Formats: sequence, structure tokens, C-alpha cells
Amino acid sequence: MLPTIMKRVKGRYWVVAVAIGIGVASATGCATESLKPAPTMTPEQVKSNADKSFERLKQEEKNRAVGSEAVSY
Repeated sequence: MLPTIMKRVKGRYWVVAVAIGIGVASATGCATESLKPAPTMTPEQVKSNADKSFERLKQEEKNRAVGSEAVSY
């Protein structure tokens, strides 16, 4: 296949060589990029976040109970 490509460019081997080089370099560059690890949370952080969310839920529930008397649909 490569000789066919070389004949088509009519002696401009450097064009094909540059194109192949760019292709190989881009494929290699993407393949060697390492993934960053996901941030980990400690059990204390998870518990703290859950407690805060629960408190917000309770507050919203209180606000709805108070607001439901005044609002009619």
C-alpha cells in the first residue's frame, strides 16, 4: 500500500513521510497520556456532607409546611 501512495504523490516522499509521522505522533501522544485519579473522600467527609444535606432537607420540609398554609393552587 505504501508504494502505491508513494507513486501517487509523484516523488514527494517527504509529504507522505510527514503525514505518517504526524499520525504516529498524535496516536502515540494520546495513548501515553495518563488518567488522573479521582479525588477520594474520607468517611468523615462523607458523613459531614450527608449530615449537611439532611439538615437542608429538614429545613426545606419545615419551610414547605409553613408555606403550604398561605399558598393555594
